[in-house]
Amino acid sequence: MKEEIKQFLVEHLSFLPNELVVVIVSAMPILELRGGIPLAATFGYDFWTAFTLAVLGNLLPIIPLLILFRPLSTFMMRFRWYKRFYDWLYERTLRNSKNVERFGAIGLILFTAIPLPTTGAYSACVAAALFNIRFHYAFLAISFGVVVAGLGVGLVVYSIF
Repeated sequence: MKEEIKQFLVEHLSFLPNELVVVIVSAMPILELRGGIPLAATFGYDFWTAFTLAVLGNLLPIIPLLILFRPLSTFMMRFRWYKRFYDWLYERTLRNSKNVERFGAIGLILFTAIPLPTTGAYSACVAAALFNIRFHYAFLAISFGVVVAGLGVGLVVYSIF
């Protein structure tokens, strides 16, 4: 499914410069920089250009997510469908974020940096909101985790190509 999403975005954003396509793909949930760096490699960018574009794209949604998730969720809880979605998201986040609960902001780094499905900046922002981690600590931890994940994914992708 991830490959289909990436292909759809590339096809429908082909009128944009390749750099912007990499940033947009890296800012998308599910794909994040795990999709952006391989895409940049297929466009022929060197490691550092791919890394910079993908990290920039993956960092873009962090501030709005950290600021808006809690107030929007509180407002949306009045709708039954959102309450079900929120409960599902909460359970999934708890299942995948034992280190966040135990280590707080440091756990967010690990949660963001490990390139597995359902981990990354989006999930870490939700975990930060659910565990009431202060904005400053959450932003720094998630940003650092994104950089570590970018280095890891970039090293894997560029050692293969």
